[in-house]
Amino acid sequence: MASLRWATGLCRRAPLAPRSFSNLRYDLIPSSVIIDEETLPDYRPETFYPVRLGEVFASRYQIVAKLGYGSTSTAWLARDLHEHCHVAVKVFARSSFMGSYVNHERSVYQRISEGPPSHPGRGSVRQLLDTFQLEGPDGEHQCLVHPPLFETLLTFLARNPAVGRLPKLMLAVVLHRLFLALDYLHNGCGIIHADVRLDNIMFECSDESALMRFEQAELDHPSPRKEVNGRVIHITRMVDVDTSAMGWPILCDFGSAVFADKLHDSYAQPRQYRAPEVVLKVPWGHKIDIWNVGCLIWDIFEGRNLFDGIDPKDSAYRGRAHLAEMISLLGPPPPEFINRGDLKDKFFSESGEWTADTELLPPKTLEHLETSLEGAEKQLFLQLMNKMLQWAPEDRKTAKELAKDPWIIKNGLGCV
Repeated sequence: MASLRWATGLCRRAPLAPRSFSNLRYDLIPSSVIIDEETLPDYRPETFYPVRLGEVFASRYQIVAKLGYGSTSTAWLARDLHEHCHVAVKVFARSSFMGSYVNHERSVYQRISEGPPSHPGRGSVRQLLDTFQLEGPDGEHQCLVHPPLFETLLTFLARNPAVGRLPKLMLAVVLHRLFLALDYLHNGCGIIHADVRLDNIMFECSDESALMRFEQAELDHPSPRKEVNGRVIHITRMVDVDTSAMGWPILCDFGSAVFADKLHDSYAQPRQYRAPEVVLKVPWGHKIDIWNVGCLIWDIFEGRNLFDGIDPKDSAYRGRAHLAEMISLLGPPPPEFINRGDLKDKFFSESGEWTADTELLPPKTLEHLETSLEGAEKQLFLQLMNKMLQWAPEDRKTAKELAKDPWIIKNGLGCV
């Protein structure tokens, strides 16, 4: 896939020369100290590419700082020497270890790029600019290139742990953009995200100079690192965010996304956000994303989980405990919905009575949830929640409908 920036023909300047990253004034971390990707439970050093700052990939992308890591990849800020701008490069674990995971994510991004250009949600979904392969010491690594983004919504909330939630105006703006993004995926691309989490929502970087300052900070004060058996492992550099350079929220990470034109009945979503059809193994579609957002709202506005699915008997996640919480809030599920599930006999009798060995919780209903809102605005907000948290997926509103919800329009739509 050719770089989208390059394909537009907007930038035809001579390539930049790589910068020198020879500053040796960094702290060397003892080999016995476990850092970054080494902390992952299944970490195997030979599966990760040993990236070094200053390295140039694909004769084009010079790595200038480490942005993060995960179980499948590491993420880096790079300068696109051809385009004179910054990009984010995701370097996946070795291809033989990853199997078809990267190819699937790349095919999802391909579908996203083919979606309707004029759709208002297209700009709220992360785009893929380029792909390439790296030959590492232990095998081949796939790499994806994206526009650079600032921190995740999870990190943003962690900046003020005493509050732990978004202000009303910001929540309304985030939700509006998120619903536009989901409508683009659902109706424009035929994609189900299936993993809407706080750390999969990031903020645009609207100021290239902020990235230049970030790069210069790495040059002047190199991040700590360690060397083990000839491999360098860098510490993730924390972004000193200038909030004036933060742009719109963007929905990211399509590693768990699936195509809507196929039947799905496997487990999906973060456990506390699982839709009832996923727990009951009812064939599911794009409405699981709507349920997911309904639960996510409570995290980012009230600072606590709406459901957690933790069974007090063993302090572990259990589908029966999760369903018991749902019944407490929404009342019993409709028998017609229960009968669609492969696991219905595990939790319900033929007549729809609860039979699982977890006691049902006292009913509380959506209207009686404690929120930071009061009066008419509380009712409007809970009506928004009610449009998403319905047992049967066909009873939930679409992302397009939710983007126009009265609570969102009242509190933030005039700012977007």
